[in-house]
Amino acid sequence: MIPTLPVLVTGGAGYIGSHAVLALTDAGWPVAVIDNLTTGFRWAVPDGVAFYQGDIEDADLLARIFAEQKIGAIMHFAGSIIVPESVENPLKYYHNNTAKSRALIAAAVKAGVPHFIFSSTAATYGIPRVSPVTEDSEKAPINPYGMSKLMTETMLADIAAAHPINYCALRYFNVAGADPRARSGQSTAGATHLIKVAVEAALGKRGHVEVFGTDYATPDGTGVRDYIHVADLANAHVLALQALMADPGRSLTMNAGYGRGFSVLEVLDAVDRVTNNPILRKLSPRRAGDPDALISDNRRIKATLPWQPQYADLDTIVTHALAWERRLSEIRDT
Repeated sequence: MIPTLPVLVTGGAGYIGSHAVLALTDAGWPVAVIDNLTTGFRWAVPDGVAFYQGDIEDADLLARIFAEQKIGAIMHFAGSIIVPESVENPLKYYHNNTAKSRALIAAAVKAGVPHFIFSSTAATYGIPRVSPVTEDSEKAPINPYGMSKLMTETMLADIAAAHPINYCALRYFNVAGADPRARSGQSTAGATHLIKVAVEAALGKRGHVEVFGTDYATPDGTGVRDYIHVADLANAHVLALQALMADPGRSLTMNAGYGRGFSVLEVLDAVDRVTNNPILRKLSPRRAGDPDALISDNRRIKATLPWQPQYADLDTIVTHALAWERRLSEIRDT
């Protein structure tokens, strides 16, 4: 498929959004970015990509972008993602993730944008009764973050039934790593993602890594998660867009993961192995609401898209995250 459809990436200056921009531009797609830079970084948007600083609930700005860039598809990453914060401040999450998504979808419908790809989450499943988790598993979010994303999925399904727009909701598992060429990576200060925290500790940016819970029903007692390399995830978005374009009458909801899990201790062992510098580990009680294991059943995405993950290796994920963390220190020093 010749990539001629201009794509608007919301939150394109953030972690996952910036990798989607790279995947699109690497493949030759015309791209524009909107980001309010609350958590994103202007330098994360490549030269030559049209950038608009603003908010996705600004209908006038969106209308201008759609007209100026002749937008034919939206990849929607803008939103808030910190689970504990969503519990403490649910109104923020229902505003940023649900109400603003509604405004974006309304603007897309008004402008006649036919394709919409949504950054959803495995948090829509809550604490699953069975693992691996299929797309048809019960959706029972246990926090406002997961619920705010599920509400947006519901909106998209209803809007697609009523208007000439199709969508793909990708439910991410644990996104990690960085661009293999160190062009972008996870850059937010105070991030809580395990691999990010661990490589910070390996480089002396943190004194230790806290291990929350050692009494889970897993082989080593620590929580098991399905870690997906951000570059593989970004590629899945490009392939999903092609699938939407090929069949405008079809919408998709798919898990985005590798279908296997690693425990907290296995991740820390990988960081120790890659850096040859053991991290200090602090054992702490488990956090409320953390499931023993959260692993994707990824058969649907593999059957639907020609998706062949290139970086489904824990040491590779850690190596790229580490390289980015070193690069990030250089960026912040300049």
